Amino acid sequence: MSKILYEKRNKIGYITLNNPEKANILDRQTSDEISEAWKTVWEDRDVRVVILTGTGNRHFCAGHNLALPGVTAEERDRIRTEAIFSPLAGSVNGARIGADGRLGDHYPQIWKPVIGAINGWAAGAGFYLMLTSTDIRIASREHARFKFALLSQGWVGGGPGATYLTRQVAHADAMRILLSDEPFDAEEALRINLINEVVPHEQLVERAEEIAAQIAAQPPLAVRMMKEFIIRFRDIPITEAWRVQTLMNTLLTQLTTDGDEGRAAFVEKRAPNFTGGVRQKGEGYPELSDEEWERLDQIRRDIL
Repeated sequence: MSKILYEKRNKIGYITLNNPEKANILDRQTSDEISEAWKTVWEDRDVRVVILTGTGNRHFCAGHNLALPGVTAEERDRIRTEAIFSPLAGSVNGARIGADGRLGDHYPQIWKPVIGAINGWAAGAGFYLMLTSTDIRIASREHARFKFALLSQGWVGGGPGATYLTRQVAHADAMRILLSDEPFDAEEALRINLINEVVPHEQLVERAEEIAAQIAAQPPLAVRMMKEFIIRFRDIPITEAWRVQTLMNTLLTQLTTDGDEGRAAFVEKRAPNFTGGVRQKGEGYPELSDEEWERLDQIRRDIL
């Protein structure tokens, strides 16, 4: 039985963890299947935004499956120790490389927006999954709960939970979560700006779909480049990040059809029709006389 449900409707991809009997945990099968789902939404031009959730009202994802049938504790510890010095090829920090290549196969950061509809417990690796792979987060008022779930076991965690949490909420809030390892509810998650909204459980997916539809109506290439810019360049000096932003903007305005469509729709006072089209390679600009160059230089100075 598949442990990940995937479908797409109206340019929205739906990834649902579907193993409620085992708390929607990321066992090997689930990890493999969600990795393939991320690759599917990454490559499908018809998918512009993703909603990630879990089946039921108890668990979004309760973490990894720490019990490995047929593997002794000694073997598990030996494998972990060996991996420090000799990681497998095609892995990053002990996880297989998936759609992204930086954060492992089951919690990548793809260049399409991902809305997390947190329907229940997000704990351990489920907490990591929310922190790393979702951009906008809506939580069930009645059922969403959050827990780092590692320090109390004597670990700081092998996943990116602590790394990403400290970059998303205030220092004091992050330290309380990490050092106390106590669970907290949706209202507390909203207070510390870990999530965007809290809604009644029966409205959870509906609200996620409303936001997804708004994003899906935007120019898809610009949306993808906006997310890529934020994810890839947020840690570089601000002046360099701004330079990258302006280069991306030039690519969008010069090499995509949506750049023209957006401006035309604004002038014509109509709704735009964004298709994500790109331009063909064309002829170079003609050579200019000294007078023509002078005119362009003056226009540039007037604009700036």
